[in-house]
Amino acid sequence: MEKEMNYGDDYKFIPATSVQSGVSQELLPDLYAHTIQIANIVFYSCPGSNDFVLIDAGMPKSAEEIISVADKRFGENAKAKAIILTHGHFDHVGAIIELVKHWQVPVFAHALELPYLTGTKDYPKPDPSVDSGLVAKMSPMFPNEAIDLGEAINELPSDGTVPFMEGFRWIHTPGHTPGHVSLYRERDGALIAGDAFVTVKQESLYKVFTQEKEMNGPPKYLTEDFDVAFESVKKLAALNPSVAITGHGVPIGGAELNEGLKNLIDNFEKIALPKNGKHLE
Repeated sequence: MEKEMNYGDDYKFIPATSVQSGVSQELLPDLYAHTIQIANIVFYSCPGSNDFVLIDAGMPKSAEEIISVADKRFGENAKAKAIILTHGHFDHVGAIIELVKHWQVPVFAHALELPYLTGTKDYPKPDPSVDSGLVAKMSPMFPNEAIDLGEAINELPSDGTVPFMEGFRWIHTPGHTPGHVSLYRERDGALIAGDAFVTVKQESLYKVFTQEKEMNGPPKYLTEDFDVAFESVKKLAALNPSVAITGHGVPIGGAELNEGLKNLIDNFEKIALPKNGKHLE
């Protein structure tokens, strides 16, 4: 008998939004980003067909919107091949169970992220002490309990390839979570960064709502290891990406991206490190 999939007991709709909510953007012919309230999802178009891969699964209770966007982009008969997770936080897996059931697709994540996706281990509770911004202050209401994807969840291939995403490789970029990954394609420098870095000050309600572009480290209130997160940012910057889609904030590319990453690295302590917080050494 197939194991039933379940969200954590704290799963719920989060009443937060931004001016980008509902906005879709084609960044490259095969990469299409869409904002769900305050978080981004990405669609990859499989070559030579209407098939696609979804990267991350949005905010809680957003399945209908995601399916609608997919139908509009690829056609109602288009087939999802897989869902790839950069990590398992609530705003990246919010609709995943409904999507798995609707499309009958496998889910892939890093091995170190699997405990949070198999009902085994909860994420640490969000830390509101990291910043004075209102999103940080409201973060204790965010879900942190493990979800259980049962037989749908799979470990990403150990050779670094990304299932059904030709030319992409996954890069382990921990810090925000132990098994966080980013996806990179060398031939054109396309980067799907997840929350390894973001382009908005995610702790501030005003800046989240306005989506004011600002290169930042991972959201502080859910980041577990800032030293490791810094190493992950340096790892991604060394790739010299041409365009980046982040988990939060607007896409960024060209000189603005590379200069922003350099500034983030040069000033990581000032920009990305909280003055207080339970995960500081």
